[in-house]
Amino acid sequence: MQNLLIRLFVNAVAVWVAAQLVGGIELAGEFWAVVLVAAVFGLVNALIRPLLLFLSLPLLVLTLGLFTLVVNALMLMLTGALLDALSVAGFWPALWGSILISLVSFLFSVVLPEEKAG
Repeated sequence: MQNLLIRLFVNAVAVWVAAQLVGGIELAGEFWAVVLVAAVFGLVNALIRPLLLFLSLPLLVLTLGLFTLVVNALMLMLTGALLDALSVAGFWPALWGSILISLVSFLFSVVLPEEKAG
């Protein structure tokens, strides 16, 4: 449970950073709106992204994995379409935002210790 809350916090910080740095991505509301956006973004990534990656497998192989960036941008755009608290102005802001979210999440995963099972 603690690991889930840490991941939610990391996602929330990453989305907030993307909204601050990328023009075209805007967050409406305060802390709880950002947490809601992070939770929905996590659900979209957990439920829809694997299916989309599987369906786009030929493109992933052809582009040596770079098509994953497009899939990540689409997941951010889908989250923006599902929630009023997140506004994504188009594909390019979504692409830059998804890259930034991935970088921030990666940096947090390096800094924060991984919870051991067992």
